Amino acid sequence: MWRAALKSLLGRKVRLLMSTFAIVLGVAFVAGSLIFSDTLSRSFTALFASTVGDVVVRPVGGQTASGTLSSLTVPASVIKELEDVPGVARVDGNVSAFGVYVVGEDGKVIGGLGPPALGVNYNDAPAAGGEGLELVEGEAPSGIDEIALDEATAEKAGYEIGDTVPLLTPRGDSKLSPTLVGLAGFPDGGSLNGATLTMFDTATAQELFLEGRDEYNDVWVTAEDGVSQEELRDAVEDLLPDGIEAVTGDEAADESASQLLEAVSFITTFLLIFAGIALVVGSFLIVNTFSILVAQRSRELALLRALGASKRQVVRSVQLEAFVLGVIGATIGLGLGVLLAMGLRVLFAQFGLDLSGQPMVFGVRTVLASYLVGVLVTMAAAWLPARRTAKISPVQAMRDDIALSESSMTTRFWRGLALAVVGMVLLAIGLGDIVDDVPYSGQMIGAGVLFILLGVAAMSPVISRPFLSAARALFARLFGSMGNLAGQNSLRNPRRTTATASALMIGLALACTMAIVGDSAKASVDKSVEESFVGDYVVSNVFGGEFNPSIADQMAGVDGVEAVLRQRYQFQDFGGEGISAIDPATVDLLELKVVDGDLADFEDGSVIVQESYAEEEGLDVGDPVEVEVPTGKTKWPVAAIYEDNPIIFLPVVTTLTMMEKAGYEPADNALTIFAEPGADDLQAGLDAVVAELPIVTVKDQAAFAKEQREPIDQFVLIIFALLGLALIIAVLGIVNTLALSVIERTREVGLLRAIGVSRSQLRWMITLESVVISVLGAVLGVILGIAFGVVLMYAVRDEGLEVISVPYGQLGVFLALSVLIGMLAAVLPARRAARLDVLQAIATE
Repeated sequence: MWRAALKSLLGRKVRLLMSTFAIVLGVAFVAGSLIFSDTLSRSFTALFASTVGDVVVRPVGGQTASGTLSSLTVPASVIKELEDVPGVARVDGNVSAFGVYVVGEDGKVIGGLGPPALGVNYNDAPAAGGEGLELVEGEAPSGIDEIALDEATAEKAGYEIGDTVPLLTPRGDSKLSPTLVGLAGFPDGGSLNGATLTMFDTATAQELFLEGRDEYNDVWVTAEDGVSQEELRDAVEDLLPDGIEAVTGDEAADESASQLLEAVSFITTFLLIFAGIALVVGSFLIVNTFSILVAQRSRELALLRALGASKRQVVRSVQLEAFVLGVIGATIGLGLGVLLAMGLRVLFAQFGLDLSGQPMVFGVRTVLASYLVGVLVTMAAAWLPARRTAKISPVQAMRDDIALSESSMTTRFWRGLALAVVGMVLLAIGLGDIVDDVPYSGQMIGAGVLFILLGVAAMSPVISRPFLSAARALFARLFGSMGNLAGQNSLRNPRRTTATASALMIGLALACTMAIVGDSAKASVDKSVEESFVGDYVVSNVFGGEFNPSIADQMAGVDGVEAVLRQRYQFQDFGGEGISAIDPATVDLLELKVVDGDLADFEDGSVIVQESYAEEEGLDVGDPVEVEVPTGKTKWPVAAIYEDNPIIFLPVVTTLTMMEKAGYEPADNALTIFAEPGADDLQAGLDAVVAELPIVTVKDQAAFAKEQREPIDQFVLIIFALLGLALIIAVLGIVNTLALSVIERTREVGLLRAIGVSRSQLRWMITLESVVISVLGAVLGVILGIAFGVVLMYAVRDEGLEVISVPYGQLGVFLALSVLIGMLAAVLPARRAARLDVLQAIATE
């Protein structure tokens, strides 16, 4: 039996090729995701190990929960005291700032998306990891007119030593033009992973980022030989004043790396989800392929049964073929996964996450996961047709054609219906939980969608009969006898037809869902901007970060400006959401609808909160709100409760003064500009203020709405690109099914040619069969996609996405493309059928 199975496999190499390709693509996505994830983890771990000293002395609350620096610092007097501690080799103070952007020769900002733009003071303190940044060319900067850059940033910007480098700073002078005097890098290999690094001398960094105070953001303490990090930390701790802490370099590096890796972990999850989709779609192709091949081998298997082979042996022989196929597919997929990981590295480099300095990490888990996924998915998919074949008696298998009985399809229908009902229940629970932020809601939604898709796929041989019958009648009317034959061939084995269509159904269902989500999100943005937009212009950072507060002062002086409203945000510090701040003197300009309390009571030391948040937390006017800020936990009483407003999208609003006292840097996130009545050409005056600041833009209502829609468009395009993998597999499934069907019907094709059917008529018949399959999959996919999209948007209608918009034009394009897919998928199978030798085909058994 083992020998027979292997010979059968070798005898059908071409037929199994596209099934293998489905496994290859799915495994490649799994392997590529894991390799990229491991490379990302290794890179950040190595990076942070090179950016800490043996012991790091820092203020408690020196970093906000979102990873930015607070305004808390370490006084220089601490350094002098630490220098005399036994076991201390040297002590170095560090000044750091986010938002120091390098402007390239082309006038564009380097970086900005993702990895930070850092400004620091230069020192040559040794890193705990032993591979810190060092000057590799030039000299250290001295004075405000000199800087050093990391090599990668200088290369991207097009600067060499001696060039003048335009800089944008978060505070102080908005723009500087120092001279590049040095380049820094990792002599032993390493990378900043896309971050940009600008280095000043210590006095200049303190002047720019700490208002000239003799203070530091943190301090590195270097140990003498033979002194461990723990021993040095213990010796240092006793001398530190309240509010200052000491941690080992290893602890600081692990903490920073863990926070960042947790923040970017969604990348791996995101990619693995699409790997799963590809494998599910590929499973349909494998099931269909093995079903056809096993049916074609029915006589062969019947003879084996007649010679004494048991049902179990027949199943095992098919499973052996699947095992070999899975191993081959996993091996090729593993190799392709390495290339995919390299491609992901290049792709994410376009968004600022540059891992080019880090070699790819090929871990053991990647190999194990790839083979487990490839082999298990293939064997599981092949088990169903193998089990079904084992139930066929030797005498029954001698017949020319074997199809599922009506009772079998009816059983499949009821099982599929039960599966779909379970999926609906899971989907309802998950969508209800996601609104209430209950754990595992995402998994519930994913499982619900999968069960519904599988349920519909199981029911499709029954529910698709009216469609297939209508297609046969339409084709017969439009294309005559060839159209009638194509329709009858689709109806001959509805299970096979619908199984092939189901692969396309899954991809298009998800694509349609995302199309509706994207279109609804954009429509909701337009509506909220139209209803809630106040003022005449919005000023913001193109990277979504902070910008110099002096810009607001300059814009307030532009002719025609009546008022400027500042907004500042801090994310993830308050219940996982964040806090914002405005000036109480300008709060009336927001035109908030107050439901309780009075905005006149909003002052330093108090907050105003959104209505939905107040209801969720059970807050009334006067109740204290406990907030975790860099200076520690504090309580602010509620002065007023207002209706939710997208202009202030964070739930708790305090004053600018309290934000600064809480330990946050005084930098603005957005400005709303109010024009005086009759002011003309105000945009030109505002643009002039930021003419030399490419990171800050001025937008009217239409431009602001467009800016809010752009991330949605980008996200949907990425989703479509990833779903394209599933659609490619689905198209391969149609090609494979048609090709195997032609082989299965070789004798029938020969008879058609013998009675006068021309080659072009034969090609047209097979093309129509392909169109039926693809259109059926598209119709089912679009219907399910509309249902998923509408239900999903309805479930989150209270989360700011109030508009449900179905892009019927886009869905129509999907249906039109399905016809094109069907015609293209039929090219090779139709060509093969047309080229069959008539006499040999008739003689085929």
